[in-house]
Amino acid sequence: MMDENTELSVTIARLVQRLTGSHLHSQIEQQAKECLHQPEIKLEYLKEDVRSFLKSSGWERKLQNAVYRELHIQLPLSHPGATAEHLKEPLAYMRKAQASWERRILKSLNSMSTELGVPLARLRPAAEQQELANKWNEMGTDEPDLSRFRPVYAPKDFLEVVVGLRNPNHNSSEDICARSHWGLIQVPLHVNDIPQLRRAYSELGLAAGQLGIDDNAHIHPDAFENDYVDIGKKVLAEQDSAAAQQYSRQGCPTGLRADLWALILNSVNHPQDVLHYEQLKAGVIQHDLLVDSLIYKDVKLTASNDDYYFVFEDFLYQVLLCFSRDAAVLEHFKYNSATPPKSSVQGKEDDVQRDVFYPPNGVIPFHGFSMYVAPLCFLYNEPSKLYSVFREMYTRYFFRLHSISSASSGIVSLCLLFERLLQAHLPQLFYHLRQMGAQPLRIAFKWLVRAFSGYLCTDQLLFLWDRILGYDSLEPVAVLAAAVFAFRAENLMEVTSLASAEAVLADLSTLRVMPLLQIFLFATAV
Repeated sequence: MMDENTELSVTIARLVQRLTGSHLHSQIEQQAKECLHQPEIKLEYLKEDVRSFLKSSGWERKLQNAVYRELHIQLPLSHPGATAEHLKEPLAYMRKAQASWERRILKSLNSMSTELGVPLARLRPAAEQQELANKWNEMGTDEPDLSRFRPVYAPKDFLEVVVGLRNPNHNSSEDICARSHWGLIQVPLHVNDIPQLRRAYSELGLAAGQLGIDDNAHIHPDAFENDYVDIGKKVLAEQDSAAAQQYSRQGCPTGLRADLWALILNSVNHPQDVLHYEQLKAGVIQHDLLVDSLIYKDVKLTASNDDYYFVFEDFLYQVLLCFSRDAAVLEHFKYNSATPPKSSVQGKEDDVQRDVFYPPNGVIPFHGFSMYVAPLCFLYNEPSKLYSVFREMYTRYFFRLHSISSASSGIVSLCLLFERLLQAHLPQLFYHLRQMGAQPLRIAFKWLVRAFSGYLCTDQLLFLWDRILGYDSLEPVAVLAAAVFAFRAENLMEVTSLASAEAVLADLSTLRVMPLLQIFLFATAV
């Protein structure tokens, strides 16, 4: 194991390597060179004067925010001899399961291409390119024939893979608690219990002021919100990512949320980001991909039928079609347990088959994928800004919801946390549902995979996502799922089948997220 000084040195070296050559690095270098011509810069104090200039002109803060982002996404430090695959996912059986799942998805995609006679990619004819360019902002009015296309997979297919996970080196008979066999998840991962969650989420305590709570007994809501908004404006004025993240743990005011989220994610939308988006758009217009039809189909099946999101249909097409072409997304596979799929295409020059990542971003969309974008449409009406925030949200959080890993915010750990919380605090309910053939996870899994998008009303969903960003964790999603079962426990104790249990939990649109989270976390007997 490395000592603290060595760990710090390795971390710093990683950060320098990651940032060297970045656009921010070149900007700071250019600013430093330009400031040398200023009369107040003295040669004998060159280092200190340049540093003071960068600080006063705001570049030091921009560098701090970039470093803060890198610290959130980089791989944890490990043994120097560890392989790249071990760094991505340390458990061999998880890696094997993920690889098997990827082969299954790619096989399904290739089979669809063969059966329908639709190529994975093709160059659009000039007339078709012109037509798409003309209707770019009105793609929702286009009605292509999607009847032959089907989603590559749905959450229920993925659930069966997650449920089937087993550690071949673990003897489940050695488990201390017999309740561990009640749930569907049978892998020995560590997840937090209520006391640990209380410590980790102390800012959600019953006595703390929260946005999303109307009846706080200790603080008048109007007084709290007014003061809280003023603090939020100061946080934005400081442009400090770390401060914005801490602030969002108690919720983001509606008028400040878009800017706060962008600051937390260090999504600055510089001119080069707008240019990158326009280049992706040009790629969509030039080439037609089979996954485009999957995206169209998914939007039609989900967001277009949702009372909150149907108005954003055009935005969803624009963002998701561009996302599928963005090779920069491949960067996140360095810390994702998944591996981007490859497919063979004809080489242009020598007619030789060669393997390329397909789609170019390495992410094959599934049923419900567009719901990761839909809530963000309420916050950003500039497509390039919406795109950059979504890409950052996906590569930091959402990819974990559909890939198999042992990560604490991965879908397997979230499922296990949900089951453990229910078993520990509502054992009678859990046992009853299990006996009725209504395993709780079979109902809650779709909520977990989508981080509740499409199930909660939008204002409540955004309060939940505030906390995901604030705590840099998807754990609140699993805790909320358990809290929903606790809230409806009385009705659930009367159900006699999976269908009747699903009926009790079919409509979550009236639920209020923060009271549910607070009561479950801090009013539950331990």
